[in-house]
Amino acid sequence: MQHIADFILELDKLKTVTRKIRVRGVDRYENPAEHSWQLALLATSLVPFADGAIDINRVISMLLVHDVGEIDTGDTSAFVEEGLADRKAGERAAVARIFGLLPSAQRDHLMSLWQEFEDAQTPESLFAHAVDRAMPVLLNLANDLQSWREHGITHERVVQRCRPEIEGGCPALWKYLEGQLEAVRQRGWFDRSDSGAMV
Repeated sequence: MQHIADFILELDKLKTVTRKIRVRGVDRYENPAEHSWQLALLATSLVPFADGAIDINRVISMLLVHDVGEIDTGDTSAFVEEGLADRKAGERAAVARIFGLLPSAQRDHLMSLWQEFEDAQTPESLFAHAVDRAMPVLLNLANDLQSWREHGITHERVVQRCRPEIEGGCPALWKYLEGQLEAVRQRGWFDRSDSGAMV
């Protein structure tokens, strides 16, 4: 029991990590713990739109563990491509350390879920990736493109970065988001920028 208590209290640190997008209607940035909770509910809501049968419990489990490594590495925007291999190695070391607080059976189970998400080969992991990539799109659409404007992200970059994962895991979700993104592009939202540079 002590191992589980230690693990859960270590996870509390995820609440202190800052992501790049603000909570809707609030002047603060979200954290990965909030993000993972919201993803789990988004995935549950999207099951009728999945492209085939999926094990939603497995999807939710992957979404709850996929960002645990950010306790040690912090969050990096999906649009930052430099240093990706090093970041992934850092995340792997972090999850090995954190899951290593648990007895071996629980450790191995959570590591396998994390790795399945990273590999993105199973229907469940592809669906989980679609949901993970879609949530920032939904929040940006609801927040007047806040994080994209702050970092000078264009409509073309959003489509290039988000379409493969969302369409690959939940085509119906991409079809919806594609229409929403085009609508805001037509209204000129992507022409406004707060900084013009990705950091």
